[in-house]
Amino acid sequence: MLQQLFNRIMIMSVIFFCMSQVVFAQEGKQEVDEETLKKANDPMADVKAFNVQSYLVSKLYGLPDNSVTQTLARYSQPLGKVLLRVTMPFIVSSEATKAPTTGFGDLSLFAIYSFPVSAGNKIGIGPNLTFPTGSHNLGAGKWQAGLSFLAFMASNKQIQWGTLLQWQTSFAGDDDRPDVSLLTPQVFGIWQLGGGWNLRSTGIWSFNLHTGDYSVPIGLGAGKVMKVGKLVFNLFAEPQFTVFAEGVGQPKYQTFVGFNTQF
Repeated sequence: MLQQLFNRIMIMSVIFFCMSQVVFAQEGKQEVDEETLKKANDPMADVKAFNVQSYLVSKLYGLPDNSVTQTLARYSQPLGKVLLRVTMPFIVSSEATKAPTTGFGDLSLFAIYSFPVSAGNKIGIGPNLTFPTGSHNLGAGKWQAGLSFLAFMASNKQIQWGTLLQWQTSFAGDDDRPDVSLLTPQVFGIWQLGGGWNLRSTGIWSFNLHTGDYSVPIGLGAGKVMKVGKLVFNLFAEPQFTVFAEGVGQPKYQTFVGFNTQF
């Protein structure tokens, strides 16, 4: 247990050290305009993006000695009014009496067609698909498909908010694994503080419609947007606490950190 805690402290220390070094190295070198700040946090931005994000789950309901680290490698590519986004998770699952299990999770893809609603605002809808690429039972073992709805409200220069609502269900795969029917609403808000700094809340709620398990995390963190040449970097850290949960293995406390790049 102490070793797991030490490892997580070291991971967080390295992440925050790297973030601070980039911030201080670039501070004041290039002004970030209002539209760039909005676009840096826009999940439907019409730019290419590559993000590396991690959920460091240090406490789980019903499993006091377990922890999980899930790192997401995510690439977004606009094709006209359609945004393609592919995500590959890399997972480390730790138990007190066993060696950590390390491997890939299930690869997911969505294609969102966006509709401009009013100045600065947009909504989109499209299909999603999940591939059973998980190793060592770290994935669901099922092919899954569903719908995604995404909204981003950015008409206000100081506060931007929106939602990503995803539903998916299994239709093929390992017959020995449980069926999947999952609803994951995410309500996110960004409060621009000036100088590229912002406060953020982006917790993803999860409802397993097949088993009745659920988790409702609420987050509050901080981020920094920087522009270097034609690249826009968005670094953030967001502690998240689960306020409602049902089911063993739901995250009780986690930290969401990320390094997003738009180009």
